Amino acid sequence: MVATIRIPEMGADAGVVAPVAEVSALADFLAVHRRVLVLTGAGCSTGSGIPAYRDGEGRWLQRRPILYPEFIASAATRRRYWARSYFGWPAMSKARPNAGHLALSRLARAGRVGTVITQNVDGLHHHAGQPSVVDLHGRLDRVRCLDCGQIEARDALQLRLAGLNQCWRGRVLGFNADGDAELDARDWPGFEVAPCQSCGGRLKPEVVFFGESIPAATRECVARELADADALLAVGSSLVVGSAFRLVREAADQGLPVVALNRGRVRAERWLRFKVDTDCAGALEQLAGMLA
Repeated sequence: MVATIRIPEMGADAGVVAPVAEVSALADFLAVHRRVLVLTGAGCSTGSGIPAYRDGEGRWLQRRPILYPEFIASAATRRRYWARSYFGWPAMSKARPNAGHLALSRLARAGRVGTVITQNVDGLHHHAGQPSVVDLHGRLDRVRCLDCGQIEARDALQLRLAGLNQCWRGRVLGFNADGDAELDARDWPGFEVAPCQSCGGRLKPEVVFFGESIPAATRECVARELADADALLAVGSSLVVGSAFRLVREAADQGLPVVALNRGRVRAERWLRFKVDTDCAGALEQLAGMLA
């Protein structure tokens, strides 16, 4: 599975609309299926103050993210990324689980859902006490050296960046879903990037960039979870990103029933038994009240 920057139209789903159901239908679904694998997306974290990538029709709400090949090859691209991350990380690190994260954790502890596979890199499912989480696209709170593999906590890196850039100033124009900030283009060239403490090499957040392959170990873990599931529930995701779309397609190919909880259009609607078109946090709270 590869997270790809290609943002397709709904394609074969353009004229297909899944049946729309109420939260009660989702409660009935969870009552019947005892090994429900959950896939979550950005819609789960908007209630925690983290912006979504797209609107209800799957259109981008912000600039296109940096591509992995660009980050690897260009020192200027890495400088731009870390300058933006320097301002974005404090806001991301202060985010806390919202009612939806907590409700999903309650449902898991009550045996109503199983493992959560999340596209999000914010770590909020972990903070909410979710018993089993697979971080499909990694975690933003860790940094890895591309040259020697050394791991560093993102909080520790933030302190080093602050020390290197005591006299640097940047003007924040807004915040993005991927944990960085929009800066005036004239500001970031003066930012000093911190090297790896072990070898002086290039640092990268331990997340899967667009255009980068998902690690083999993560793919294998997802495959095992899918093989053990008897249904799939997609929550807060438009399923536009290739890795999420393929997971739904693979579930459907294996004969698993697939349902979605998301406000707005969902790619792959042709494979959905039904969808609940409403706010994720409120619906999950309602579900937890019914079942947990």
